[in-house]
Amino acid sequence: MSPRPDPVEGPIGDVWRQESPHVLAALLRRYGDLGDCEDAAQEAAEAAAAQWPAEGVPDNPRAWLIRVASRRLIDRFRSDQARAGRETSVGTARPSDADLAPAADAPRGSDADDTLRLILLCCHPSLSRPSQVALTLQSMAGLSTEQIAAAYLVPARTMAQRLTRARATLREAGARFELPGPDEWPDRIAAVLDVCHLMFNEGYTRSGGDALQDITLTSEAIRLTRQLRAALPDHDEVAGALALMLLTQARAGARTDAAGDLVPLAEQDRRLWDRALIAEGVAILESVLPRGPVGRYQLSAAIAAVQAEAPTAADVDWLEISLLYGMLDRVAPSPAVTLNRAVAVGEALGPEQGLMIIDELLRDKAMQRHHRAHAVRAHLLERAGDLPASAEAYRRAAQLTTSLPEQRYLNRRFLQASEGPSTP
Repeated sequence: MSPRPDPVEGPIGDVWRQESPHVLAALLRRYGDLGDCEDAAQEAAEAAAAQWPAEGVPDNPRAWLIRVASRRLIDRFRSDQARAGRETSVGTARPSDADLAPAADAPRGSDADDTLRLILLCCHPSLSRPSQVALTLQSMAGLSTEQIAAAYLVPARTMAQRLTRARATLREAGARFELPGPDEWPDRIAAVLDVCHLMFNEGYTRSGGDALQDITLTSEAIRLTRQLRAALPDHDEVAGALALMLLTQARAGARTDAAGDLVPLAEQDRRLWDRALIAEGVAILESVLPRGPVGRYQLSAAIAAVQAEAPTAADVDWLEISLLYGMLDRVAPSPAVTLNRAVAVGEALGPEQGLMIIDELLRDKAMQRHHRAHAVRAHLLERAGDLPASAEAYRRAAQLTTSLPEQRYLNRRFLQASEGPSTP
């Protein structure tokens, strides 16, 4: 199945986006095949878009969508059976009309559990971790192929191929979507955290479009991580992930100006930061850090806490942040960590030191396509006094981004660097 755009817009689209994870979870539990269930859920959404404007939204839209999607699956099965002339199955048993009754009675009170269950189901052990996470981001969180590709620093076509292969792997393996046994929980939880974190990141700084942030995504990521922590109160990395999201989300109100344009961290009015979120995030972090060992999410949260607790941008302890990034680079190395470490080192030890890191990073072809790598290089070159090279790097970064707020910001910096220092 190739990914398709959201079939419903407007108020009905809002209902669909709220209910779609629960619809897909119910179908997976009953029928088992992810591709077939996604297709059927999509067809149910298209039916809702056609019928609800005239007939009104049903009292129980989830039950309506599950019922219609189930009928689509049954019809498809019967058509395949007739064409093949033999018995086939969806999941482990042939679906029947009797399956519709329990689906229609889907409980309303299990929303959080249902969504977390769907994430756990989608992170299937027959797939690699990146494929688990990417497929779940698309099936459960509704992220587009382009958004997922941006998170993994690969072209959209490459990600589309990976998603197609992941679905084929599940189908060939006859994968059943069932809750994991005790031996599978550590790997599944790690994948779930990656899903929530990448969902949060896409909401915090959208990879494209005319708005910098998507509060719906960040709020949902935080909600799911809170639920996961409630279920696993002694899991330190779950706590670390929640602390990281809270400390990061605390800055949301200061990240854009009245026109919706990006305000960089150093220029934000810290009085607009949400002190309640900061206090909660710091308290969570302080409760888990002494227990050890420290994982990637706890280290990332510690970095966010150093930023959050500095009264002004001038008070930020960049040396501590650079040391924490060095630890994070050893625990969970990635291009994104190296990029952020270059910023911290540049602030703590001078732009030339940061440029040494970023120039090495830009040997990677994937990072050459990543606008933030060029933006960081431009910032460091500007601090080093090389304005012509800085202007060129800002220009390149603006060309590469598909986020309009980031593009406007980078173009302004390009013009400022091109014009050179202002005369007194």
